[in-house]
Amino acid sequence: MTAERAPEQDLPYDVFSKACPSRGTLEHVTGRWGALTLGALHEGSLRFNELRRRVDGVSEKMLSQTLHALERDGLVHREAQPTNPPRVDYELTPLGHEVTERLLALIRHLEGRMGDVLAARERYDEMRGGR
Repeated sequence: MTAERAPEQDLPYDVFSKACPSRGTLEHVTGRWGALTLGALHEGSLRFNELRRRVDGVSEKMLSQTLHALERDGLVHREAQPTNPPRVDYELTPLGHEVTERLLALIRHLEGRMGDVLAARERYDEMRGGR
């Protein structure tokens, strides 16, 4: 017996279509805080304050919003321990690991090519009048 699929699962996803739900997930993954949060969690399970220290510059509010979005998308798992004070750990799901591996490949590539990027910026700024 096969499970019935929801009608929207039969449609191809197209991130370039404004109605496609993949667009929101792409924004969550590739946004500044999403990418950095996923990258930090790739190193292992972290508590909220550990994550906040690792993702330098993120506010408590933005990290909380980011974690909620990534958890909703099935990329991050939140584990609350019934202790006093409560302990909450965050870790990547299997899907989160898959996505983060690809994201980290892009991050490493960009880091390795920053010399070229900085040179291009310098040429651009010179052509535009020294911005």
